[in-house]
Amino acid sequence: MGVIAGILLASWRLGVTAAVVAAITDTILRARSHSTVPAWRRASVAERRTEVQLKRLERGGYRTLHARAIPGSEAQIDHLVVGPTGVYAVDSEKWDKRLPVRVQSHRKLFHGPFNQKPRLDEARWEATEAGKLIGEVLGREVPIVPSLAIYGPAIPWKVLNVREVDVFDGSRVRKWITKRERSLTDVEIERIYEVAEEVLPARYPEV
Repeated sequence: MGVIAGILLASWRLGVTAAVVAAITDTILRARSHSTVPAWRRASVAERRTEVQLKRLERGGYRTLHARAIPGSEAQIDHLVVGPTGVYAVDSEKWDKRLPVRVQSHRKLFHGPFNQKPRLDEARWEATEAGKLIGEVLGREVPIVPSLAIYGPAIPWKVLNVREVDVFDGSRVRKWITKRERSLTDVEIERIYEVAEEVLPARYPEV
């Protein structure tokens, strides 16, 4: 029985290892064969899922702009949310659910073996630049909280700040935004929204 159990355990481990290797190989092949068309020109399931959640915030006084470009760059904020609790930049990510998500020392985010530092730095930069552009028009600082809303793999935490970017499961978008204390008046919300709409041009998919 011990021999049989050992064989079954070894077979199980080999099966798990093979599945992980297959997932990694598939991810690498997808990356290498990835279209050269910028991501903002293609439909995103993750973005649509986030949009549905944000739509429900409108009754609470929140305003949202989708797919807004950072002038002079290829960068895009998937969703800019302005509401009673502040201003938020949400980037929606659809990741391979077969690869685990983990963090090291609150400074490194990994999806499988892939270090997501460039993605975190990009999200933080987008929010900072958007805040500067809006702030220049309003004549005051407008802090924007950057985030990654991840769909696909299990996220083993509620909300975790990694390299100054909040990272969480995409299903938590609304809770992440509304859990904070009120910091903006209705007048401020409308003004920030109007300026953001002006200084952050919309990016539409090619027809």
